[in-house]
Amino acid sequence: MVDDKISINFACQRCLQPIVLDDSFENISIHDHAELALPIFSNTAPEIDTQDENSYDHFIPPYMTDSINGNNGFMVVSDGRENQTLSSALKVKADLFDFLSSNSEIDHPLCDECADSLLELMDRQLKIAESELEDYKIYLKKLESSEENLDLDELQKELTDLDEEEKRLLDELSKLRTNEESIKASIKFREEEKSQLDEQEATYWREYTKHRRDLMCTEDDKRSLECQIVHGQNQLDKLKKTNVFNVTFHIWHHGHFGTINNFRLGRLSSAPVDWSEINAAWGQTALLLCALARKVNLTFKRYKIVPYGNHSYVEVLGEGKELPLYGTGGFKFFWDTKFDAAMVAFLDCLSQFKEEVEKGDTGFCLPYKMDKGKIEDSSTGNSYSIKIQFNSEEQWTKALKFMLTNLKWGVAWVSSQFTEEKLETPKV
Repeated sequence: MVDDKISINFACQRCLQPIVLDDSFENISIHDHAELALPIFSNTAPEIDTQDENSYDHFIPPYMTDSINGNNGFMVVSDGRENQTLSSALKVKADLFDFLSSNSEIDHPLCDECADSLLELMDRQLKIAESELEDYKIYLKKLESSEENLDLDELQKELTDLDEEEKRLLDELSKLRTNEESIKASIKFREEEKSQLDEQEATYWREYTKHRRDLMCTEDDKRSLECQIVHGQNQLDKLKKTNVFNVTFHIWHHGHFGTINNFRLGRLSSAPVDWSEINAAWGQTALLLCALARKVNLTFKRYKIVPYGNHSYVEVLGEGKELPLYGTGGFKFFWDTKFDAAMVAFLDCLSQFKEEVEKGDTGFCLPYKMDKGKIEDSSTGNSYSIKIQFNSEEQWTKALKFMLTNLKWGVAWVSSQFTEEKLETPKV
């Protein structure tokens, strides 16, 4: 802590700590002051490296005499006496420090520690300067010793060559700069082209993704169609192997009844069959015989069978008469001969089909003979009338069953002859 009796008027220009001046500064004469005000070194003196880590922070210090006038806000530390101004001695000290600061790169005053640091810095720079001086002396001696061997013409020529080389390099540098500008312009153009290509690539990928999705959907549809084709081909092969007539007209038997497509044809007292079922069976039978005749290109003589469901009929050619292949039942039925005539006409048409087939195939033979409305069982020799009048229901039902059996044989022959052809499904 500074003694209260010691007057402190200045601060260190580096660390800004207050400093106490030596007593010798109190006894500076006018002549000494003038001598100290002389320049310390010339303007050509080497500069102190202020970038050294121990160098001072360089700034242009304000003159202490200016702070006495209060122009720049620089305040000299006061000694605490408010009623006294700066004495002439203090002004002399301030002028002295200003002279020192203006003649060097070091701001004054300095404290002991900062002054010691400055001295160390200057010592290092002095050693560096002395080392450089020794190097220059050695180089000077080498030059002096080799001066006799120097050839000025050769040196001048070398200098000329170097000038030409410099000019050539400058020309090359100019060309390189021109080339650089051209390359920069080319790079800019390529960058713009790259930007356009990037946009085109993005557009391409969007279109590719869309087309890829469409391709996947198309491939799915293609696989689906292939599966459908395979399924259709399997169905076609199955249909090719299928007997269309047997599928369309299934002739079988049910007890004493012959059946076509599960419709019973005939009546028994023990098993009465509704007439609507009998009429439907006759409709299927008429449709079957027409389909067989169309398959062998047969046109019936004297009659024309007209399939019309459960109201089918036989038309007598040349007379315009229609014979119904259906019955209504009841008492009056037994006195109606048209139904019997229609069944006899149908049996005649079946005989014509048999004769037409025998023309092309002499080996063809039906199991039951048919003649004038009767069917004969060759195994027993018994004949059964297809008429319902003056006939029992059992014999009429058996005659119908034999007729369906003959039709089934006709279906088998037609199927065997046209297995390679597409069998036409008969139309109702």
